[in-house]
Amino acid sequence: MKPEPAPAGRALEAAQAALAAEHAAAYGYGVIGARAAAARANEAREAFGGHLARRDALTRTVRELGGSPRPSEAAYALPFAVRTPADAERLAAEIEERVAGAYSDLVRAAEGPLRREAADALSAAAVRAARWRGVGVAFPGLAERSERARTS
Repeated sequence: MKPEPAPAGRALEAAQAALAAEHAAAYGYGVIGARAAAARANEAREAFGGHLARRDALTRTVRELGGSPRPSEAAYALPFAVRTPADAERLAAEIEERVAGAYSDLVRAAEGPLRREAADALSAAAVRAARWRGVGVAFPGLAERSERARTS
């Protein structure tokens, strides 16, 4: 059995995962921006900027926790082809749900100001997901965990 990482190690691990989610979100919003309907283009730009800001903050956080920030990948596989504005909206909602999941893990692993920042980021991602999808979820950041539990 693998030993549990120390609390600081769990926070670093969760911060690295949130950073990876932000890298992927920034990439995804590049695709979304190219396909979003004109009426939602500004919303996509704002989300892109928000993810870049959180990415930069997490890069500093990882360093403060004693880690080396993971770099972004050159490209990311999209979960489906994005050809239409509707596809772009669906991708945006999925990205935000994934980001919320990463921040949910960070909320559980962190303490103090980092926990508050993670909770704020979780909330922001949940709101964006609800706006893109048109509906919210009861427990943002936990949706994929409950889905995995049903299928395993």
